[in-house]
Amino acid sequence: MLDIPGATFMHVFIIVTVITVLAGKLVWEAYLIRLNMAEVRRHAQAPPPALHEVMDEQTYAKSVDYTLVKARFALFSNVYGMLLLAAVLFSGVLPLLYGWLGTFMEASVWRETFYVILVFLLLAMSGLPLEHHAQFCLEERFGFNKSTFRLWATDKLKGLLIALTVGAPLLALFFFLVDFAGPLWWVWAFAVFFAFQLLMLVLYPMLILPWFNKLTPLPEGELRQRLIDLAQRVGFKARTIQVMDGSRRSGHSNAFFTGFGRFRRIVLFDTLMEQLSEGELEAVLAHEIGHYKLGHVPKMLTLSAGLGLAAFAGLAWLLKSPAFVQAFGFSHAVDGAGPAFVLFALLAGPFGFWLSPLLNFFSRRHEYEADRFAREHAGGANPMTNALRRLSEKNLSNLTPHPLYSAFYYSHPTLLEREAALAGE
Repeated sequence: MLDIPGATFMHVFIIVTVITVLAGKLVWEAYLIRLNMAEVRRHAQAPPPALHEVMDEQTYAKSVDYTLVKARFALFSNVYGMLLLAAVLFSGVLPLLYGWLGTFMEASVWRETFYVILVFLLLAMSGLPLEHHAQFCLEERFGFNKSTFRLWATDKLKGLLIALTVGAPLLALFFFLVDFAGPLWWVWAFAVFFAFQLLMLVLYPMLILPWFNKLTPLPEGELRQRLIDLAQRVGFKARTIQVMDGSRRSGHSNAFFTGFGRFRRIVLFDTLMEQLSEGELEAVLAHEIGHYKLGHVPKMLTLSAGLGLAAFAGLAWLLKSPAFVQAFGFSHAVDGAGPAFVLFALLAGPFGFWLSPLLNFFSRRHEYEADRFAREHAGGANPMTNALRRLSEKNLSNLTPHPLYSAFYYSHPTLLEREAALAGE
């Protein structure tokens, strides 16, 4: 356990606050999952009358089973993750690891950088067994896993290499700013962070995504022409429409556009193209274009920027508060910024969890607006409704989530809610 010589009221207050938030999140998540499981079981024999045509009886029973299995796995994962986080925070391993690094690395920007990378690398490794189980047991059981262990392991190694290549210099720059940019270092750090986000919108589909998936131009033909005509009709200029081989890893499907300006591109999963008709694909594409035309991307970027700026301001305040790092066994007088950065990053998730309903509210509102855009520009409500029904069936979606559960976990409205909105109800 932590050994805090001369612990003050503030140290105790910080520890008690953190324990309360961690325990509160764990209990509340368990309650939400149990609530959702009860709602699913209540409709286990048949979906609500309005959704009878979405799935046949056998598929619906499979979707109920899939939802309940995922829920039980989520309960276990949440307990595992919270116990691991508590052990990391309160066992004294973080200051011990930091002190160990100090025995052979002098105080520097790179010591802080290496410390952050080492902590999160160890945490990522501790999560691999759960990720493996989710992919090769849970998803495999319901026919969604298309990956092999070799491909899965290769993906992890590629992700690690990219994270180190991109993340290490970025972290080093942050710690450099802490040391040399003065009291307003956090403003400069936020500017770097936000510029990096914008840059990744352009570079990710061009440089990183091809490391994992093969992207090919949509072949010439009636479908391509139909989608190009839609894009031109609504004033959406994209350099290309590409097909991604998502079926290499999963039976789930998706579509998205990425980039901005002349770097925009539309990406369709090959699984999506197999599951939907041309009219339904046109509606899905119209929905994605709607996000762009209605300004959802800059709105979400602005929201992200506001939260990011607040996060950096909070980190800067904590760096000036000795009690924060001392409460977890560090020495504020001699330690660098690495410990505060690690602690802040570890606690951001549990504390930020309580903002989920607010963030999801904005996201769901955007989904409704994009659905209306698709209804207006892609043949009315039926193509979009049919596409949503087909995707719900193919993905074994939960048709009857509890409203409180969906408020915390769903960034999209439920199928029933979207159908009602498309119908103008």
